[in-house]
Amino acid sequence: MRSPRPYSPQAGPGAQSLTERRKAATQLDIARAACELFAAHGPDGTTAEDIAHRAGVALRTFYRYFRNKQEAVAPLLAGGGDEWRALLAEEHPGTPLSEALERAVTRSLTGPVAVAEGLEWTRGLLRASVDDPALRAVWYRVNQDSEEDLAPILTRLAGPTADPLRIRLLAAAATDAIRVSLEVWSTTDAPASGPGSPAELAVRSLRELTRGMSILSGS
Repeated sequence: MRSPRPYSPQAGPGAQSLTERRKAATQLDIARAACELFAAHGPDGTTAEDIAHRAGVALRTFYRYFRNKQEAVAPLLAGGGDEWRALLAEEHPGTPLSEALERAVTRSLTGPVAVAEGLEWTRGLLRASVDDPALRAVWYRVNQDSEEDLAPILTRLAGPTADPLRIRLLAAAATDAIRVSLEVWSTTDAPASGPGSPAELAVRSLRELTRGMSILSGS
């Protein structure tokens, strides 16, 4: 799921510059404001001006980062996907892919930030998207971006001889497992953890969608 993300930027050689961190922080402030207003008034009852005012930025700043009000929530929607791919990237090459995927998915969907903030915001946005095609389009684009970013990580874990087609299929299956689980969970009042939670649904979906994939066993 690439929606700025509600997680801390990574340290190390690939860490963001101060300017990039400030930009990401501003985007996230705008995204949170948009989410709060969508929850209170719906997308139709919210304007870009409303979001900019709630976020404490000028309208021109809003449009510097986002084309429209629906696009403003992309950083929140993408945050979970960023997190789970980062966790998957920590796995060692040669680790059975089924284990690595389930571990990363579970960790990302049960982390304190995800449970306290990210998942409930995602549920609200997915509910709002039912009657808003533009908001649904943002959700689908975020998932497509996440799938494309996932493939190189899977390739590294599977090894250089892995079949590119199987890698792409696994990336699609893993991304859809999380996407569908969040969509189903958003239609319920199930908690963010425990039975019926996104983590439980995602692992179930991942097993269903990847059952029989030879790449998971290394063959």
